[in-house]
Amino acid sequence: MPGRAGRDNVLEISNTVSIADDEIEINAIRAQGAGGQNVNKVASAIHLRFDIHASSLPDAYKQRLLARQDQRISKEGIIIIKAQQFRSQEQNRADALTRLQELIKAATTVAKKRRPTRKTRSSIKRRLEGKNKRAEIKSLRKKVIE
Repeated sequence: MPGRAGRDNVLEISNTVSIADDEIEINAIRAQGAGGQNVNKVASAIHLRFDIHASSLPDAYKQRLLARQDQRISKEGIIIIKAQQFRSQEQNRADALTRLQELIKAATTVAKKRRPTRKTRSSIKRRLEGKNKRAEIKSLRKKVIE
């Protein structure tokens, strides 16, 4: 389970990269939606804020995160995650931290560059033969004019 805010725990991103909890701002808020008295009285939802610019992440990670087109990343470079799926605050806190971890990990993976490939001569031949066969079948459906 990811670490708690306010304690000396860290959120592991990779073997070499981790985020200290003092860089992550976590606030408990009341959840939205159905749930009756529990939702109305208990602040079980978690509002997580993480400033990319002020973080200790490597510059390459920061640039990739800021370049992402993700609605959770504001124009100011702050990741905002709202977790309210669970009834307990602890589960929502763990969920928010896990989602932050996954977002940062997703930004670190580099997509492979696509190498364009050529169609084989036999695949082109098969395609054209299939088209000719289909055209022949359709031509046999036409009315015969004498």
